[in-house]
Amino acid sequence: MADEYLILVLNPGSTSTKISLFLNEECLATENLSHSVEEIKQFPTIFDQKDMRTEVILKWLEKHNYKINDLSAVVGRGGLLRPIPGGTYKVTDMMLEDLKIGYQGQHASNLGGIIANSIAKQANIPAYIVDPVSVDEYENVARISGIPEIPRKSLVHALNIKAVTRKVCEDKNLAYDNSGFVVAHLGGGITVASVKNGRIIDSVSANDESSFSPERTGGLPVGSLVEIAYSGKYTYAELIRKTIGGQGGFAAYLGTNDGREVNRRIDAGDKRAEFILEAMAYQLSKDILAMSVVQKGRLNGIILTGGLAYNQKLTDLITERVSFVAPVILVPGENEMLALMQGALRALRGEEEPKLYDNEVLV
Repeated sequence: MADEYLILVLNPGSTSTKISLFLNEECLATENLSHSVEEIKQFPTIFDQKDMRTEVILKWLEKHNYKINDLSAVVGRGGLLRPIPGGTYKVTDMMLEDLKIGYQGQHASNLGGIIANSIAKQANIPAYIVDPVSVDEYENVARISGIPEIPRKSLVHALNIKAVTRKVCEDKNLAYDNSGFVVAHLGGGITVASVKNGRIIDSVSANDESSFSPERTGGLPVGSLVEIAYSGKYTYAELIRKTIGGQGGFAAYLGTNDGREVNRRIDAGDKRAEFILEAMAYQLSKDILAMSVVQKGRLNGIILTGGLAYNQKLTDLITERVSFVAPVILVPGENEMLALMQGALRALRGEEEPKLYDNEVLV
């Protein structure tokens, strides 16, 4: 009989903590535990929320009649760490310190490894993170931007991108480490990545270079951006909100960041909503084709994933423009909890040697 592993999976968000409990691949229970804005506001820093969120998780386990000593491992969403290659990582003291200070920024996902470690220590079991957003597997040529002061950086939806690539390889009987895909993660944020042999060797995101997303501007004309930045019309904080802080993209053009609402308007005959959706598909198609060039067009497929991949209007518009390069494969949704479990399970089964953050940091 195969070994059975009980794995607790944690994915902290700004006002919620997603929790799942897996027995090997079987999900026994899952819930999205909400934290009120008033509750979150009590804490000066994200790290200060650790004990409150941990207590909520332990009560959830108790409600489902499990103790921490029943667990085989705890795995949390990786946060804004230093640049590292992809993979499953053991939580270490150096990682905990970087998560605490927010090495590349403050985000609730930084609590994933911190809380996982806190619970795992009590049970003397491993704590892991898997494919954090700071995964950096760029080829050196991809780091060149145009001026030395601004190298191109890798901050991507690595967890979902790598998980769906593995899934498609399994479905098509392809070797993950001998495959080529462009993967477009389409959500509130967008990443379009060139994935060669399981490594994300280049990408663009809505935080800087890609198409606009439901709430971010993506790449903007540099000259005009510099002009508006020095116009005196906006403070730094206001301009950040306008570009990457939730006020760009659909929100700027249509007053909503909900792709479903955009579809409802289109179905009701709203021509402007239809035009803006078409513009998003147009820009995304250009991003996908740019990422296909990275692998000289030698691709097994183009994968569309994330929440917006459920939007058939959008995916049809993209497919029409890019399918001449490679088959378009739809894997809608963000199966982050499953992907985190799979990373931990590979480590527990000895299918993947978990990495040490201390040895893998790139810079």
